[in-house]
Amino acid sequence: NLTAATDVEVLEKNKINHILTVDSCPLPRKITMLPGIKTKFLQVTDTPREDLLSHFEDTAEFIMTGQEQGVVLVHCYFGVSRSATLVIAYMMKKYELSYEEAFERVKSKRRFVGPNPGFIAQLQLYETMKWRVDRNNIQFRMYRLQIAADQVKKAKILPQSCMDVVKSDPSLITVKPEPLVYRCRKCRRIVASASNVLPHVPKEKPVWTDRKWTLENREKMTLCSDIYFVEPIVWMPSIMQSLQGKINCPKCNTKLGSFSWIMGCQCPCGSKISPAFYLVPSKVEFSNMVQNVQITV
Repeated sequence: NLTAATDVEVLEKNKINHILTVDSCPLPRKITMLPGIKTKFLQVTDTPREDLLSHFEDTAEFIMTGQEQGVVLVHCYFGVSRSATLVIAYMMKKYELSYEEAFERVKSKRRFVGPNPGFIAQLQLYETMKWRVDRNNIQFRMYRLQIAADQVKKAKILPQSCMDVVKSDPSLITVKPEPLVYRCRKCRRIVASASNVLPHVPKEKPVWTDRKWTLENREKMTLCSDIYFVEPIVWMPSIMQSLQGKINCPKCNTKLGSFSWIMGCQCPCGSKISPAFYLVPSKVEFSNMVQNVQITV
């Protein structure tokens, strides 16, 4: 906990030379300026909707490097939730353990550890992704979009830290472009690829914690096609400065759909999607680029 991390005598006694802090405030200078100690700070509060998953890779690398060079202290304020989450993630990655197995190992050394429900869900998704952050994983993409929506709600604009949710323009991708795309019906400009579509089941609100979104399960599911809900794409400039608005074709300016970061949108099937970025099927058409090669400027 924080008490141990700020006790110079404890640090020296345990030969600690790497300190990973995950808390609201960084360590005081009297600790960070100690000779022979390397520190890393993550500003994260202990709330279920905070994002620790995106940091699992770099914190695991910090811990691994620290162990090679000496002893690592991972701490938060109480030493119960945030720090335990990062240590559990590290154990999962190093030994290819399930969340439950890694949790029990950590608990055997510190009996009152207990990640909050949001962090547990992130650890379970990490397990699903085979102990790495897979940015193509549908659950992870839905997760990051929810994190971005939470940030937009606070800041009223999309912060730089969440720009990864805005995907590349599929019409400009020249290296391994996706063959299946959606085009504006009026001008034929490519506006989305098949992988940009975020699926949902009729009358169900999709949530990233639902494990049914694995590829094997999706192939067996009946998905809604009343409206195409997609990821934010870089040709949609208004999504970065506004909470809601229209989505117009970047070439002919025809209205293709709408977006809402906070309120979301109601699909005709009954599902409430939030955040939502959608294309109306009557305004776009599905196309195979391999069969119909076209360069769009």
